[in-house]
Amino acid sequence: MKYWIFSALAFIAAFGLALSGVNEYIFFAGFVVMQAIVLATAWNILGGYAGYVNFGVPGFVGVGAYTALSMHLLFHAPILVQIAAGAVMAGVLGLGVGMLTLRLRGIFFSIATIAVVFIVEAVVINSRFLGGATGIQLTRPTEVWLFGSYTRMLFVVMALMAVVAVSVARYIQNSHIGQGLRAVRDSEEAADCSGVPTLKLKLIACAVSGALIGVAGAPMPMYLSYVEPASTFNLHYAVIALAMPIIGGTAHWAGPLIGALILGTLQQIVTVTISSELNVLVVGLLLVIFVVAAPDGVIGLVKKWKASSK
Repeated sequence: MKYWIFSALAFIAAFGLALSGVNEYIFFAGFVVMQAIVLATAWNILGGYAGYVNFGVPGFVGVGAYTALSMHLLFHAPILVQIAAGAVMAGVLGLGVGMLTLRLRGIFFSIATIAVVFIVEAVVINSRFLGGATGIQLTRPTEVWLFGSYTRMLFVVMALMAVVAVSVARYIQNSHIGQGLRAVRDSEEAADCSGVPTLKLKLIACAVSGALIGVAGAPMPMYLSYVEPASTFNLHYAVIALAMPIIGGTAHWAGPLIGALILGTLQQIVTVTISSELNVLVVGLLLVIFVVAAPDGVIGLVKKWKASSK
């Protein structure tokens, strides 16, 4: 009950902020932080719970973004319909990738997922309808219900998506699916011998993780008013999607949330105060610090502190 009250209050706060008169940049930056929460949470469902490291995140981001673009170009669909379509297509891609690659393990699975990025990017580059390699410029709707700008509305939508993503991850962790995925992570052979339907659970994790990554990518064309393959399929998405759960802690649903808030906020502060070029350096430094000094992330540090204080 406390979780749902906190989630509702967080969304109400985001909604109220969007109706206020604060600087517009807050919503540009806030959108990125909310998107980071969705990305980190989505990656952790497969990479954290099951231990299958997915480097193909940009491919799923791209599927979400270009599916949303197609819905806009063909039907002038509203943003929520675009996001739903992006989630479905990315979820189907996740299921397909899982069926083809989940029998691979360790680094072999991770390398296979990288191929997804190049395959999807090649399809987009050779599609004139989607703008090809040069990309396509978009015009946002001029009328925005209730909000003063489209950016504010996108911020609220992404805040809602962040609540949904974290809620899904929390449900999976506390359900039999999460228990089975943890068994897979600890020892897949032992899980198989114990009767755990490992392949079925991994496919569920692939589909759900892919769908949520697609949710993170779907609003990007409208957020930027422009979409092109080079930035959409940037491997930077794979790095930050992996870094944020490691910083926060991969064993708990709150870990990616904490890591995304820390890293996403810090990156926005660095972008404004110093330079956007230092974002990669910030990610690298934090990763090294946490891998060496706190391999279980912030959640692990809190647990150690509570244990030592007793």
